Amino acid sequence: MAEVICPENELIVIDKDQLLEKTMEMKHEKLRLSQACASYINGKYELCYSFANDKTYEFKTLKVVMEKDDAVSSITSIYPYATFYENEMTELFGCKIEYINIDYHNRLYRINETAPFLPKEAKEAKKEGEK
Repeated sequence: MAEVICPENELIVIDKDQLLEKTMEMKHEKLRLSQACASYINGKYELCYSFANDKTYEFKTLKVVMEKDDAVSSITSIYPYATFYENEMTELFGCKIEYINIDYHNRLYRINETAPFLPKEAKEAKKEGEK
């Protein structure tokens, strides 16, 4: 019978300006980027990047909470395959992620709507702010 492993998972809330430094720490720990996602809650973006230790099954997640109009630097210079996660966050939620190594410029998916996962009221507020 397989050994039961109960890993400790860690959520680390960081400032957007710490993302590259903390991501580099994950790389030095030889952790694998296992997922990255965005959500829009209480008028702010929450970006989460999860890193896995494949030997212990432990996860560390970096969580960045940022204003709707703020931008964050891409982690694709550290984890190149993050390009798909970050293009998805940009296209589906309207997050501003700068310097994505391969930027699809909102053409990753064949969709007609801009930022379809961003709530309607957030889109309207964004349009008002652009006027």
